[in-house]
Amino acid sequence: MALEVTKIELHCVKNNTAHSTDGISTDRLIVRRGQSFLLTFHFSRWFSTTNDVLELTVETGPQASETVGTKSVFKVPGERSTNSKKSWDAKIQETTPTSVTLAITSPSDASIGEYALSVKTDPYGTQVLSIGRLIVLFNPWCAEDWVYLPQQNEREEYVMNEQGLVYRGSNGYITSLAWNFGQFEDDVVDICLKLLDVNPKCIRDAKEDYSARCNPIYVSRVVSAMINSNDDRGILIGKWDDNYIGGVPPTHWNGSVEILRQWIKYGCYPVKYGQCWVFAAVMCTVMRCLGIPCRVVTNFESAHDTDGSLTIDEFFSDYGVRPRESRDSVWNFHVWVEAWMRRPDLSRDAIYDGWQVLDPTPQELSEGVHCCGPAPVKAILEGHTDVKYDVPFVFAEVNADRVTWMVYADGSKKEIFSDTESVGQNISTKSVGSDKRTNITANYKYPEGTEKERGAFKTAVSRGKMIKDEKPDKTPALPNVSIKIEECSKPIHGKDIDLSLTVHSDHPAPHELLIRINAQAMHYTGVLASNIWNEEREVQLQPNNELKTLIQIPFSKYGQHMLGNNSIKVTAVGKDKQSSEAVYLVERNIVPASPPFKITTTGLPALYSDMVAEVVFENPLPVALNDCSISLTGSGLLSRTVETRVKSLGPGLRVRVQIPLKPYRAGPKKLVADFDCDLFRDIKTSCNVDIKPVHSIYSLS
Repeated sequence: MALEVTKIELHCVKNNTAHSTDGISTDRLIVRRGQSFLLTFHFSRWFSTTNDVLELTVETGPQASETVGTKSVFKVPGERSTNSKKSWDAKIQETTPTSVTLAITSPSDASIGEYALSVKTDPYGTQVLSIGRLIVLFNPWCAEDWVYLPQQNEREEYVMNEQGLVYRGSNGYITSLAWNFGQFEDDVVDICLKLLDVNPKCIRDAKEDYSARCNPIYVSRVVSAMINSNDDRGILIGKWDDNYIGGVPPTHWNGSVEILRQWIKYGCYPVKYGQCWVFAAVMCTVMRCLGIPCRVVTNFESAHDTDGSLTIDEFFSDYGVRPRESRDSVWNFHVWVEAWMRRPDLSRDAIYDGWQVLDPTPQELSEGVHCCGPAPVKAILEGHTDVKYDVPFVFAEVNADRVTWMVYADGSKKEIFSDTESVGQNISTKSVGSDKRTNITANYKYPEGTEKERGAFKTAVSRGKMIKDEKPDKTPALPNVSIKIEECSKPIHGKDIDLSLTVHSDHPAPHELLIRINAQAMHYTGVLASNIWNEEREVQLQPNNELKTLIQIPFSKYGQHMLGNNSIKVTAVGKDKQSSEAVYLVERNIVPASPPFKITTTGLPALYSDMVAEVVFENPLPVALNDCSISLTGSGLLSRTVETRVKSLGPGLRVRVQIPLKPYRAGPKKLVADFDCDLFRDIKTSCNVDIKPVHSIYSLS
């Protein structure tokens, strides 16, 4: 009597829980490579382990083939296929007279993606029964997988955490932006696999691309290119001016899910608009979803060196920052991601294993494509600029020199300062298991001026064949006179900014200075946006004395310039009336803090319990705020972004919005709120909510 399969159990709940994919779904089979999962077959008669054989086939992609590792045929009982490059395995776990449970294991280097699974009860027959489809992901829990991350608390943070923090602002004003990664929303894994399917390499040669998806180096490079849309049908269009008509300003996004859903909804048409932190955060979502440990990293005072000279020139005139004469710049901050993986392609002794920089923001071409990385952080630290991929560019982002020039009215230029230390400051990422900031600058560069730092710089120049042959010494400041600008109080957006200007003289004779003070709105990329305010002051300096004066920048002057801009650059240029050669320059970047914006929750923080989020904002201005909107996002708490609109909010008035929610995933969660209006652009706030499983609540009661 022929053996017939009457029923197949995929054990989705049990398998997905064991593979840490139950957060995505328990209705379909999602497993991680290199780890066994269970299938139970029920038969029309007794199953004999001596006489009966099951032949299983798994395959992914078009033209699936055992020779390229996208197909595997294996038997139970039986041996692994000798024809397959990456053979799957099955062992009998349990039997009853009419059923058998198999433990099936994919190789630890299997291609990730969606597989079709089928079975034949007669290996010599032609009748094939489709079992269904399963998704295979990278496995940071598996020691043989190149993305293996040994520490469980780090896996919880860099793979499982659906929420996080992105750091922005400037080196002196570091702020955190709560971000909803949402990698376990049930449709995100399908969107991520679609992203791989529409990448140009897959379109050119799908068979080769599916085979290469076994390699996290390859996959991460593809994802880096596909987050931006410069060369392909990528997810985001970048835009760095103030005109966001037809799209969403980059500052408005609270998370990745809405962006990914919009991209897939409109046929993989790029979403408008993104900037560096949006590109990086969306990439972090995709990487974590696919199973590659990933974290978002911010570099403050980040150099964009387009010519490989390791030098960024900055130009000033009497009236502050001049428009740039080259594409080189120093950004207040720049955000990329790090992904954890081995790099056997670079070295046999694992020296480049670990965190790798990947930057999806479209800046420079890498092998003809707008992508960056993976660049080993260890290679950046040591100056190994001949290592793949894009190490010279990232090395410059954290190590380039700044040269400051004064441009005179006749067009002539004079170098007034050379700085070898200020680029690459406070490189930051969220701490494991908490909302604290971790400074990881020491991973990227040795302390400035040390022998190791100098050695790494020389190594970078020699191995990368860069233009510069030596890091210059800092140009000494001009003698006798110094100027500094300090805040009198914490600058808050919506209030006047009070600063102090201190001029100190060590000169034995009196001095007369003409000081021009300028305030300019700056894009976070270091590009001048607009002039806000300026004035001239004549200062009489007594010998060996100090003079302090106040500077006030009214909100009425700067407010309209800050929509879409990150900071105010205040500069003071002093000229000695007794010496035309003596020029003194000081600058200060001011990032006004947002006005208070609060969010709280009430109700039992438990799975499927009724809760309420309350958001409160008070207008701090003496004028009305118009076209106000409050949006709320939080994976595991709200399946979609909820938005409330208020036409006008009068001076000193308060808006209070209550939004019901019902948690649908347990664990630490984060609600992220955004307030937007005509005078304030996208003020953010967030709160943490720890959702308990139902059984935990019952056990406590």
